Amino acid sequence: MAWNELTPMESYVIEQKGTERPFTGEYDNFYQPGTYVCRRCDAELYRSVDKFDAHCGWPAFDKEVEGAVTRLPDPDGFRTEIECAACGGHLGHVFMGEGFTPTNARHCVNSLSMRFVPAE
Repeated sequence: MAWNELTPMESYVIEQKGTERPFTGEYDNFYQPGTYVCRRCDAELYRSVDKFDAHCGWPAFDKEVEGAVTRLPDPDGFRTEIECAACGGHLGHVFMGEGFTPTNARHCVNSLSMRFVPAE
């Protein structure tokens, strides 16, 4: 399968399961209408209507596009990792039970794992 070319930092996050520094990502404090897609394969991941400010340093969403995200136990034994269901690229982590939104979920996603597509 042909995927988009990645910069070294994007590859570190997406393919090696790295994390960008908090409050540095281009989508952390970004609230335009549109859709967020996987930077590696262009699969739709999140919609801007599901984004909220969790003050965590990374873009936060309370739900994903249906079927777009795979949840896996993180190797640290405490967190739940999230990956793009289409290509397996690392997105970040999902946290449950914090009470920020009615879904009670916070998808904490690296900006480098996504690309924003503005609404038409």
